[in-house]
Amino acid sequence: MKSGFVGIIGRPNVGKSTLINSIIGRKVSITSNKPETTRNIIQGIYNEDKVQIIFVDTPGIHKPVNKLGKTLNKQAYYSIDDTDIILFLVDAYEGLGKGDIYILDKLKKINKPVILVINKIDKISHGEILNRIDDYKDLYDFAEIIPVSAMTKSNVDDLINTLKKYLPDNIKYYGEDSITNKSIDFLMAEIVREKVFNYTDEEVPHSITCTTDSVEVGKTSYNIRISIIVDRDSLKKIIIGKQGEMIKKIGIDARKDLELLLNRNVYLELFVKTVKKWREKDKYLNEFGFTDFDK
Repeated sequence: MKSGFVGIIGRPNVGKSTLINSIIGRKVSITSNKPETTRNIIQGIYNEDKVQIIFVDTPGIHKPVNKLGKTLNKQAYYSIDDTDIILFLVDAYEGLGKGDIYILDKLKKINKPVILVINKIDKISHGEILNRIDDYKDLYDFAEIIPVSAMTKSNVDDLINTLKKYLPDNIKYYGEDSITNKSIDFLMAEIVREKVFNYTDEEVPHSITCTTDSVEVGKTSYNIRISIIVDRDSLKKIIIGKQGEMIKKIGIDARKDLELLLNRNVYLELFVKTVKKWREKDKYLNEFGFTDFDK
C-alpha cells in the first residue's frame, strides 16, 4: 500500500479545481472561469489497487483585499506545510506571471518534492509547450515537470504514475468508495455558488457565499433549502433578478447538478440574505466555514 497527501497550489484561475475533478472523475470542487472560485481546502481522494492519493485543492494564492482573502491565502500556505508533495500548477496559455514568481519564492522555504504541472496545453502548440518548460525549469529545482490538460485529461495518467514514485506512506486514510472529505451539505451549497458565479459578473460572485439550511429526505426525492448570502442589498436585487428570473435560472441549473450528485429527484428552494461586511468579520467567516490557520 502506498499513500500520501498532494497539495495543488497556484495563482487563481490556473485550473486547480478542474484538475482535481479530472483526476477523481467526479465533481468534488466547483469550477468557474472567474478567479478565486475555490474558498476552502477540499480533499479529493483517488483510489487505485494498493494506492491512495489525497489531493488537496486550495484557494489560489493572490494579493488579498479583505479578511476573507487573507484567510484564503493562509489556507493555501497550510496546504504547502501539511502535505507530502506539492503540485505547482501554472497556466500554459497565460505563461509566466508575477503571481508564479511570488509562489516560487514561498516554495524555496520548503523541503519536499515540488512537481511543476503546466496546465492547459490543449490551448497552445507543441513548440510553445517546450518554450513554457524553458521559462520555468531554471527558476526552481523541480522534482518533475509534466505538461497536462485538465480539461481534456491529456497526460493526467502520466501525472498519477509519476506521483506514485513519491508517495511516502503505507496507510489507507479513507475507504475505497470515498471521493472527498467534504460533507454532502457543503457540496450542495457549493453547487449553488458555482451557478451564481456562472450567471453574474464583476464583484457579485466574490461577495456571496452559500449555506445549506435544511435537507428533508423523502422516499423518492430530497427537499433542500439553501441560502445565498450577500454583503449588501444591491447585490440581493441582482441575484433575484427582474421578476425573479435570475434566481430561477440559478435554481434550475443547480437542481440538475444536485440530482446528479444525489441520484434522486430534488426540490430546491433558494433564499437570498444580506449579511453586511461578512467578509471582514471573524464571526461570519467561522459561521460560513472559513477556518483561519494561524501559521
